[in-house]
Amino acid sequence: MSADSRAALARLFSVGLSPAGFAEVWVDRKPLFGELHIHTGWSFDAYVFGVRATPDDAYETGKGKPLKHPLGKTYQLTRPLDFMSVTDHGIFMGVFAKMADQSHPLSKHPFAARVNDPDPAIATSVFGEIVEAGRTLAGQRGLEPLFSPQVRKETWARIIDSANRHNDPGTFTTLIGYEWTSGPDGRNLHRNVFFRGDTAPLPFTRVQSQDPERLWDWMDKVRGQGHEVLAIPHNSNLSDGLMFPLETNEGNPLTKDYADQRNRNEPLVEVTQVKGTSETHPMLSPNDEFADFELVEQYVGLSTPVTRLKGSYVRDAYRTGLEFQDDEAFNPYRFGLVGATDSHTGIVPAEENDYSGKIGTSDGSPEARFNNDASFGMDVSKFSASGLTGVWANENTRAGVYDALARKETWGTTGPRIRVRFFGGFDFAGIVPGSADWVKAAYAKGVSMGGSLQTRKSSVGDAPTFAVWAMKDPESANLDRIQIVKMWSQSGQSHEQVYDVVWSGERRIDKKTGKLQAVGNTVNLDTLEYENSIGSVELQGIWTDPDFHRVHNATYYARVIEIPTPRWSMFDAKELGVEHPAKLHKTIQERAYTSPIFYDHH
Repeated sequence: MSADSRAALARLFSVGLSPAGFAEVWVDRKPLFGELHIHTGWSFDAYVFGVRATPDDAYETGKGKPLKHPLGKTYQLTRPLDFMSVTDHGIFMGVFAKMADQSHPLSKHPFAARVNDPDPAIATSVFGEIVEAGRTLAGQRGLEPLFSPQVRKETWARIIDSANRHNDPGTFTTLIGYEWTSGPDGRNLHRNVFFRGDTAPLPFTRVQSQDPERLWDWMDKVRGQGHEVLAIPHNSNLSDGLMFPLETNEGNPLTKDYADQRNRNEPLVEVTQVKGTSETHPMLSPNDEFADFELVEQYVGLSTPVTRLKGSYVRDAYRTGLEFQDDEAFNPYRFGLVGATDSHTGIVPAEENDYSGKIGTSDGSPEARFNNDASFGMDVSKFSASGLTGVWANENTRAGVYDALARKETWGTTGPRIRVRFFGGFDFAGIVPGSADWVKAAYAKGVSMGGSLQTRKSSVGDAPTFAVWAMKDPESANLDRIQIVKMWSQSGQSHEQVYDVVWSGERRIDKKTGKLQAVGNTVNLDTLEYENSIGSVELQGIWTDPDFHRVHNATYYARVIEIPTPRWSMFDAKELGVEHPAKLHKTIQERAYTSPIFYDHH
């Protein structure tokens, strides 16, 4: 089968179709891991925090080369990544880096001397002024001298050139991308925008609009001009309820056209990264014992607390979408899940025992992280060493990676390279995960993560069955369990439940509490070592929804959880010889989140 035919089938599958006759095409898809959100010194905020790394430096880091941090330490991934996209901010793109060029007019800007001052306290003082100015229209106008169209055009051309030079089909894939940065009143609405090909139009930025709907209009336009493009929102946890709204930015009711446009342009959402987890919150999911995980609850770059939880987390968005599906016959929130770091140093800080921070001089050392440099405004000790994106791709090429993203056959991890499969169908008899040809059978009889199941009118009482499989990262901890998180709606009222589907050891679910016994904890808090004497290398199982109702629309995703390991802050405390902060967890259970499988009654 030709590459063009495979690409056409991938696009067919992206809309939820699963023709069984083509199952053989999908069986040998490869699990690939990559970084889809990383900045260099060509982003204004990275530059003011001392970062001078270029996109070339970041791509070399992704390929396994070492890179020196602005504070002096050198970092290197334990293994190369399979794919990467440098996503420097579209706003002020390359402008601050030009201030160091004495022959360029920007070197005369009032900010220039300060951002290039060797004293980090002086350089970073500019950041607060930019954030504050951006909160008002008048302040934004005051920044207009920094909106240099020529510099942006030149920098974008160099970003494209860098991505194309480092793209190595079959070994290391690069996607051309950038970050659209919108933060009305400090509430995060940022998106990363990615292109499938080797060319891309000049980025749409907040200068044109801070309204996501205008970004989608632009994406639809350039798609019509031949540029395949998708966007991935991130840090919904910091949006203060704005990321997954009940009405449009202008206060109008959501419509089917809105839902179609949003789903067409934003097939994925970043569920985990340095600035916290966006899966759910204990106040939204009080019965989920794993909901209190790496939470960050502040506006971006500010000390302002997030107070609106609804509309800020992906599980709540899935539930809201189901309510719309019941009441309005459309669902604006049918997205898959990925993970990334949002590093602003060109370094990928996804490993707990070698955490480099996110924002250069402000959090790039144990001292800075524990002393919580006020120049950034947020409590950086609550930041996470997270995360990465996993995809099942036909091949490690731009087409292969992009098409996997577009059809949502993806999962996000908090750092470890956990491999996970998740299939759903109505006729999984005889399918045994881990056995010969089980993946081929699952593709033929059902759908993979990101797919949709439709009502089977001929089998009124049949519930869907799900096949799950996970393999531990060989350089990380064993696996504790695989859970399936179900959300459903009934007459416009949504609900959720977490099911333990398969787990390690001989543990049982307590009949009174309905909870599975904890896996245990082997972490030595003195040496910061752990033993893989508990947990499993591999978990697999079949689960049929015991509470299925044919007329209730539902959304299911799998969550894979490791046994406990030391958090990065424990390594910092040990290096500094100080007590670990009481407000932070000493150990964590790393995890992976799959894109959902959607069940549609109508």
